[in-house]
Amino acid sequence: MGKAERLAAVSIVLGLVVLGLKLAAWWFTGSAALFSDAAESVVNVAASSAAFLALRLAAVPPDADHPYGHDKAEFFAAVFEGALIVVAAIVILQNVWHVVQRPGHLAEPWLGVALNLAATAINLVWSRILLAAARRLRSPALVADGKHLMSDVITSAGVIAGLCLAVATGIWWLDPLLAALTALYILVSGGLVIRDSVGGLMDAAPAAEIVTRIRQLVGVHAEGAIEAHDLRMRHAGKLTFLEFHLVVPGKMTVSESHNICDRIEAALRAEMDGLRITIHVEPEGKAKYQGVPVL
Repeated sequence: MGKAERLAAVSIVLGLVVLGLKLAAWWFTGSAALFSDAAESVVNVAASSAAFLALRLAAVPPDADHPYGHDKAEFFAAVFEGALIVVAAIVILQNVWHVVQRPGHLAEPWLGVALNLAATAINLVWSRILLAAARRLRSPALVADGKHLMSDVITSAGVIAGLCLAVATGIWWLDPLLAALTALYILVSGGLVIRDSVGGLMDAAPAAEIVTRIRQLVGVHAEGAIEAHDLRMRHAGKLTFLEFHLVVPGKMTVSESHNICDRIEAALRAEMDGLRITIHVEPEGKAKYQGVPVL
């Protein structure tokens, strides 16, 4: 089991602990706001489980049917998580409507706040650990999981603060209002997760600054060549695929052009992990004079 898979497994265990605390907080209080927080934690557990399964699949080596590997499985997990967030928002809004129709007294509010605070502290610490590791491992599934946990921390903090205000002032409708605001917040969060993940499934290019840096490195380390053109990049999980055409003088030997390719690849891999490079060497007659100039 790889490091990313171990992190996903720990997320499942901690998610169950946090879910238990938040369900207890809701059970003791009957608060719509605390129910909304618990509903989001159900999504956390399901999403962490999906991330674990996706990471297991992504770790499978390339085979005859999938020669480029299985790394895109992580994007499917992230899309699934985004969809679950949207479902959770709908469930929360349904509960808000029920509470508004039948308002009731909040029982044991301070016990509920204490339990929710403990759960929020666990999420805060783990989300920071998870996001740091996810970016280091370049795992879309773990990044989505970490971002969702951090959004959970933000909504939980708002719910706790608002619930304390509702108890202190006696204004009962603050409780369902907070739940509705929580639902809208996580709805936006789920939409952003889906957007980012669909971009990976659609072979979206990396950020513009990454593409610019790659072009700079090719231009600097392609000494002896004439130009590089038709440079294309796409993400697939923790891997990034890069391909371009390298134009060399017509009289250059295969060995000499191969040495240039090796030099470019070494420079690129030193700059960026998980890079898969394909270079097509062409004679000078194929130059377009509109690609990457060689410095």
